[in-house]
Amino acid sequence: MLITEILARNARLYGDDTALVERDPAAATRREIGWRAFDREANRFANALLAAGVAKGDRVAHLLMNCLEWLPGYFGILRTGAWAVPLNFRFEADVIAACVELAQPRVFMFGPEFVERVGQLQSGARNSVERYIFFGSEADCPPFAETYSDFVAGAPDIDPRVEIDICDDAALYFTSGTTGHPKAVRLTHRNLEHACYVENSHHGQTRADTFLCIPPLYHTGAKMHWFGSFIVGGKAVILKGVSPQWILQAVSEERATIVWLLVPWAHDILIAWERGNIVLRDYELRQWRLMHIGAQPVPPSLIHAWKRVFPKQAYDTNYGLTECTGPGCVHLGVGNTQKIGAIGIPGFDWECRVVDGDDKELPAGEAGELLVKGPGVMKEYYRNPEETAATLTDGWLRTGDVARRDADGFIWLVDRTKDLIITGGENVSPVEIENFLMTHAAIQDVAVIGTADERLGELVTAVIQLKTGAVLEPEEVRSFVQPLPRYKRPRIIHFAEVPRNATGKIEKPKLRQIYSKK
Repeated sequence: MLITEILARNARLYGDDTALVERDPAAATRREIGWRAFDREANRFANALLAAGVAKGDRVAHLLMNCLEWLPGYFGILRTGAWAVPLNFRFEADVIAACVELAQPRVFMFGPEFVERVGQLQSGARNSVERYIFFGSEADCPPFAETYSDFVAGAPDIDPRVEIDICDDAALYFTSGTTGHPKAVRLTHRNLEHACYVENSHHGQTRADTFLCIPPLYHTGAKMHWFGSFIVGGKAVILKGVSPQWILQAVSEERATIVWLLVPWAHDILIAWERGNIVLRDYELRQWRLMHIGAQPVPPSLIHAWKRVFPKQAYDTNYGLTECTGPGCVHLGVGNTQKIGAIGIPGFDWECRVVDGDDKELPAGEAGELLVKGPGVMKEYYRNPEETAATLTDGWLRTGDVARRDADGFIWLVDRTKDLIITGGENVSPVEIENFLMTHAAIQDVAVIGTADERLGELVTAVIQLKTGAVLEPEEVRSFVQPLPRYKRPRIIHFAEVPRNATGKIEKPKLRQIYSKK
């Protein structure tokens, strides 16, 4: 079933029941939309796009902050048979221009936060965009665009009935670019449908659940986690802002049962609790049944600390990539807390292999590249046959991540192949050292990278972000890491903020660029 058909079914079955809530604590606002209105708004946008000449197979770019309009707009694009092209709101103008040159969208929808960047794009010589749709007030609308309300004025709110097959193309998602320039991942309607069943099979959402969504919706992870609730008509809450108080207030007031956190936000909640900045009994948290965390390696020390503060919550993590329609090709499972630190076992309808350089499967305990196969694997890297051929082999997706299986079949992520440090002929996993350093009480965040050295090839280098008010000297760090083998101990230590992208991944290319010059 197409996800657009699931939306229509929810509208028929659940009518005016709340589908989406947007909370903006900074503006002290709360908005909501029911399933019927959600469906009709998607239809209005779809019909307006079709009237503007958008046809099946065209592309529509989508650059919005998380908001109530995000998902109706996305579903409206899908209903035309065009491809949705969600863009990372952290992309600078030059990266947006490169994405547009690759995707060649005919329509570009954007919010008020992006007027300047889109204005630079609009003046570009190789711009395919014919219409710019502004999601904001008429007073703020730039002269090169038209407001959304004007664009959809008079458009019918009935299904446009475009014939779409489950195997048709649905979207282009750009990778986060943590290992280089973003690549365009081509996904089908079947990929999106499968994500609904994966997420629901892992966490058993029902209509009684409320999902709190904080990560950015342009990312496959946020939407695909929401899909588990969406497929059963459950309510979702979109929170704008990540302070511990705002998160807990949203959980309490919306009676959220499932919350997807990124590592920094979970850390912030624990630190706020330790310092007395939040008092848990001030919030209604008894219904919060699942804390889900992912999108980057999760330090075991964080989860052990979380379980001490929230002992009744189930915990789960998973692993995924944009290239496999987001999270779920590997997941831990809520009953496997004895395996904290592992990314888990193959997810619903997924297969996994750990192989050597000749693609031979490795025995338990040996590290090699993780390959995954399932209905969520992308169709291709759009207009990039070389990268596609290097990444897809007989339906298997080469993740570029180094992993190992244990004797029980659980998969443990070692590191990204491109992030491994080779020092004095030894391979060093930055994640292992990061997890060790995160057990220090003064450290809030840490990134470990390799920096060039003539003698050893690379030196293990730690960039450490301290908790507010904490003091730590390099010699104290060196003393703390003495239990590690000598070649794994950081030789160079910097105290600075650890840059992470909007989905929580450490921006290691940026760190390598900064510290390779020092």
